[in-house]
Amino acid sequence: MKMINNHPYHLVDYSPWPLTGSIGAMTMTSGMVLWFHKNQMYLFYLGVMINLMTMYQWWRDIVREGTFQGKHTSKVVKGLKLGMILFIVSEVFFFISFFWGFFHSSLAPTVEIGMTWPPKGIKMFNPMEIPLLNTMILLCSGITVTWAHHSIMNKMHNQTNNALMLTVLLGFIFTILQGYEYMEASFCISDSIYGSSFYMATGFHGIHVIIGTTFLLICLIRNMKFHFSSNHHLGFEAAAWYWHFVDVVWIFLYISIYWWGS
Repeated sequence: MKMINNHPYHLVDYSPWPLTGSIGAMTMTSGMVLWFHKNQMYLFYLGVMINLMTMYQWWRDIVREGTFQGKHTSKVVKGLKLGMILFIVSEVFFFISFFWGFFHSSLAPTVEIGMTWPPKGIKMFNPMEIPLLNTMILLCSGITVTWAHHSIMNKMHNQTNNALMLTVLLGFIFTILQGYEYMEASFCISDSIYGSSFYMATGFHGIHVIIGTTFLLICLIRNMKFHFSSNHHLGFEAAAWYWHFVDVVWIFLYISIYWWGS
């Protein structure tokens, strides 16, 4: 006999994915230790594979719950939105720590780095070249993801697809250009506090761009399969919020590290 809930909340079914995710995390962490000390990467690759398989199947189940089983009621959606907002707030503080470290070292350079910023021997990037181009690319991607959002709310299916394709393409181009910039750099992460600050801040931002691009690519695939409607598109909304956060962080990175810091 099927039980009918007398509440709007989603009581999740039993799932193996928290267990496999924990096993994957432990395997990957142990693999990193083995990689660092023995230069053997097989356990690390195994952990990454377990995590990727867990992520795919766990998120697949969530898509099924929200899209086909109707378990994402307005109450559940409200909770999920709050969770995404709190996650982005935690990410903001994550990047604040990098900016804190950067300005702590740059506003009062110590004698160990020659009492100058950038430290002697560091040849900085020209902020008017690739960094400025990447800034324009991310700003344009913010426009295209907003176009996609308005299109989905106005039931313009093809325009949503086109806008999401453009956003994913711009995110991919940004990543390629940042990789090229790293290849052409005259300093590395171990070159004084400047190298550490620069690569930690821009590198973690680059990882967030890759994650955001993947997030939006999944939204594009889901929209092509008609998973979203004009009033029920939480997955896309979360991806758009995340992408705007990535855009704003880059603007601060460009102004402080590339322009002012150079």
